[in-house]
Amino acid sequence: MQYRRFGKTNLRLSVFSLGTMRYLADAENAEGAIAKALALGINHIETARGYGKSEEFLGRAIKGGLSVSRTRLYITTKIPPTAEADSMRRYIDESLERLNLDYLDCLGIHGLNTREHLEWVQAKNGCMEAVQEAVADGRVRHVGFSTHGPLEVILAAINTDFFEFVNLHYYYFFQRNALAIQLAAEKDMGVFIISPADKGGRLYTPSQTLKDLCQPFSPLELNYRFLLSDNRITTLSVGPANADELMEPLRVADCDGELTSAEIFALERLEKHQKAALETDKCSQCYACLPCPENINIPEVLRLRNLAVSYNMTDYGQYRYGMFENAGHWFPGMKANRCTECGDCLPRCPEKLDIPALLEDAHERLNGKAGRKLWG
Repeated sequence: MQYRRFGKTNLRLSVFSLGTMRYLADAENAEGAIAKALALGINHIETARGYGKSEEFLGRAIKGGLSVSRTRLYITTKIPPTAEADSMRRYIDESLERLNLDYLDCLGIHGLNTREHLEWVQAKNGCMEAVQEAVADGRVRHVGFSTHGPLEVILAAINTDFFEFVNLHYYYFFQRNALAIQLAAEKDMGVFIISPADKGGRLYTPSQTLKDLCQPFSPLELNYRFLLSDNRITTLSVGPANADELMEPLRVADCDGELTSAEIFALERLEKHQKAALETDKCSQCYACLPCPENINIPEVLRLRNLAVSYNMTDYGQYRYGMFENAGHWFPGMKANRCTECGDCLPRCPEKLDIPALLEDAHERLNGKAGRKLWG
């Protein structure tokens, strides 16, 4: 296991962090995953108020005694933004009680996804008043935020200079947030990558096409190496449903150097294949087509179509596409069949794509069961 400095927090975190959203079957399952993670060298556990009984399960493990001393184990919990301070005061106290902790190493504002959330954070008597009180009295050591929001909101949140770290989406198959990674690095913020195996492409169950293109590496391994080769990134979330699911990701936990020539060649092969498969229908994710009058997230729909057509990542595409209209601000936007063919987007597209036709095709390929976020 390798360790990296988590930006201006100066914590040295393992390059993989234990995410706790999926270990929720029961307390024993959770404790087994925690114990295995610690034995494998993970020293950072990330949970959230909203992850079912995750805080409670972690608190039970802490109370029972862990193999790592508290001074060498870093714990983050996340709490959603609130419009006023009193709710945040109560939530911080409740999380500490559930976790059986006197202090949090890191507190993340969970889901800073909208302009309204940003206003709450910046308000004089908003949630940050309570957070700053907790920092002053030692109950919280470091403060950051997690986000599933648009790039513009992420950049604005980073530029508040309230935060020491950011948790965000960034993967080989989704590089939209590259500017946020760079800005965070310039401000010496720690960077935590959310769910690179699942949100990064459901790479634990890759298509045969994707497996063939990534040879001699697995798609999951190649995505991890793409991320770990970037020294601006501190740590990657691994969220096992049980202890056994830790083993494959951590095979690369000691491989955080520059990409090898073989890895670069595999990534170039992926890019060339996509260009050939999509020909003139490739959406380059410039986002010039937005805003859409029907609130369709056109670039994200077409990104999912890109992946389905190029790499047969249809299962992943259906999984993410099913979140539209079902997950609120965590995955905003309407489905592609809401397109009225108004044509507003067409003159803005530098590639002159027939966007209405591509949206129709994407809906036919990807529309399946409705989705929702895993936790409530």
